[in-house]
Amino acid sequence: MILAGDVGGTNTRLAYFETGAAGLTLVEEKIFPSKTYKSLGEIVQKFLTTHSMSIRHACFGIAGPVKQHCVITPNLAWTVDGNRLARILRLKTVGLLNDLEANAFGIACLRPEDFLVLSEGGGESVGNAAILSAGTGLGEAGLYWDGAQHHPFASEGGHTDFAPRNPVELELLRYLIKQFGHVSYERILSGPGILNMYHFFRLKKKRKVPAWIKDDMEQRDPSAVISEAAVKGACEICVQTLDFFVSIFGAEAGNLALKVMARGGVYVGGGIAPKIVSKLKDSQFLHSFSDKGRMKPLLEEIPVRVILNDKTALLGAARSAMLQEDV
Repeated sequence: MILAGDVGGTNTRLAYFETGAAGLTLVEEKIFPSKTYKSLGEIVQKFLTTHSMSIRHACFGIAGPVKQHCVITPNLAWTVDGNRLARILRLKTVGLLNDLEANAFGIACLRPEDFLVLSEGGGESVGNAAILSAGTGLGEAGLYWDGAQHHPFASEGGHTDFAPRNPVELELLRYLIKQFGHVSYERILSGPGILNMYHFFRLKKKRKVPAWIKDDMEQRDPSAVISEAAVKGACEICVQTLDFFVSIFGAEAGNLALKVMARGGVYVGGGIAPKIVSKLKDSQFLHSFSDKGRMKPLLEEIPVRVILNDKTALLGAARSAMLQEDV
């Protein structure tokens, strides 16, 4: 049995998988609210107590950079120590992956119905690929093509400097600099980033906010309220916020495609994208994606797909563990 984990700032998913001729089979899964627990080790111990099985290998995709078999999570007050997890699980070692690296591993496990195609691209879609996911934070990763298969690799590209493209985005940058100092793409392309932009339009641009939006935001996740209202076209400031999000999201997807020469495709994942597919299907995302001057023809040839399966990182962690069995 393989134990796999997808560890994010909002939720942590743990699952058992069995391997066979057909690949991976999900046996048991449990979702834990990450911030309710003091550590990943505490969650793992609770999962083992209620779902005890014999484990051969374990691997965890974690939101944060992996260094010396350890992760200090940027959106949680956790330090994940791979050696300590191995002791808890009574294994010689466990795998730790950046969460987007895990997502990249998981792409090979998905079926055609797990994708929404934004652009078919053109020509032969062979070569490196890339993935970016917006949720609690912004993650990015690449997939190197060796001529026969893809090899996922991690990055922390979501923390690179935000580059405004027009006067309003420049105002947004100045507004965010006053709050955060360094402004990365994650400060915009994430759940908290949607709220940052909403406040920018509310305070700096003097946009009116309906009373029902204020009330709803007091009861639920404000970023989800903004996104839902925008998709329905029910609130002008929410529509403007999400339109800006989609435009900047497309621009950064194009940036990533250029940096890794992702002729094999760009995948858009995370918790936000599947909920705003109607907005992503608008022309603005793809316009921003390919609007790179002399590189526009190159980017128009690259396929772009939205990942709809929310278990992709979990599958990827399990697949990485399964591949270790063959080493």
